[in-house]
Amino acid sequence: MNPNAAEILGLEALTWLVGEDEALARFQGQTGIDGSDLRAGAGSPELAVSVFDFLLSNEDLLLKFCETSSTMPKQVHVARHILST
Repeated sequence: MNPNAAEILGLEALTWLVGEDEALARFQGQTGIDGSDLRAGAGSPELAVSVFDFLLSNEDLLLKFCETSSTMPKQVHVARHILST
């Protein structure tokens, strides 16, 4: 996976998360990021890493995202690593 693919996966994860009301509320509560911050940060590596960290900390959400996006959980780990370096 290259940085562009990692950023695209980050956008996919953010888009998915925005559609999950309960999970989004937990994410916002944990990170303090509000709706305007989400819009402003969409596409940034920092926000993608935050979304990946949130998903990786909750296996049920991670698996739900991966099933919806046809992504292997390992790809989320790899993307997170690429964007955090």
